[in-house]
Amino acid sequence: MLYAIIATDVANSLEHRLAARPAHLARLEQLKSEGRLVLAGPHPAVDSNDPGAAGFSGSLIVAEFESLIAAQTWADADPYRAAGVYANVTVKPFKLVLP
Repeated sequence: MLYAIIATDVANSLEHRLAARPAHLARLEQLKSEGRLVLAGPHPAVDSNDPGAAGFSGSLIVAEFESLIAAQTWADADPYRAAGVYANVTVKPFKLVLP
């Protein structure tokens, strides 16, 4: 089943986000190589694809996991959590309708 992982960043987390980004992306690449990743990306803190120093306000990942517990366990191990980037993370089932 698909699950949405919706994370909200702490304020002023850009430096920590950039430091943990390679490890974060490596985990996403693993999901992608397994054919389980639907989409992933950050929410710019301002209305721009390149928010610069404004940074990001959070992230969204939609991927396939065997259960809600498996999705939550995966999200809890995200390097952004360990680096203090995320203030909170919500994991919930997701039903793809379109496209």
